[in-house]
Amino acid sequence: MARYQISDSDHPFAREFLAQPIGYHSPGLQRVLNRMRGADWAFKYILVIEERHSKWRLGKLPKARGSKVEMVEGVVYFDLLEAERDIFKRRWMDLTGQDVDALLSQTG
Repeated sequence: MARYQISDSDHPFAREFLAQPIGYHSPGLQRVLNRMRGADWAFKYILVIEERHSKWRLGKLPKARGSKVEMVEGVVYFDLLEAERDIFKRRWMDLTGQDVDALLSQTG
């Protein structure tokens, strides 16, 4: 189990990621992302390219090497940044039980 756990003090990093999902991240946000990406998941969310530079689908990469990627039905993206934001929100929910959009609307 990871020592670092996402807490209420990390809310500003969620806002930072949603504003700029790709590019430089502050050390605090990088710590949150490392926790999300390195968690001991049964699967990891991945983006599967359906049409180069224009269409992506959400997949679940199983923990067991060589297992088939499971596609999440009905989840299609036409904007890479929105796809990255959605995966961040899903990981946040899975780790904290909190809806990022609701959380940030409460904290202004």
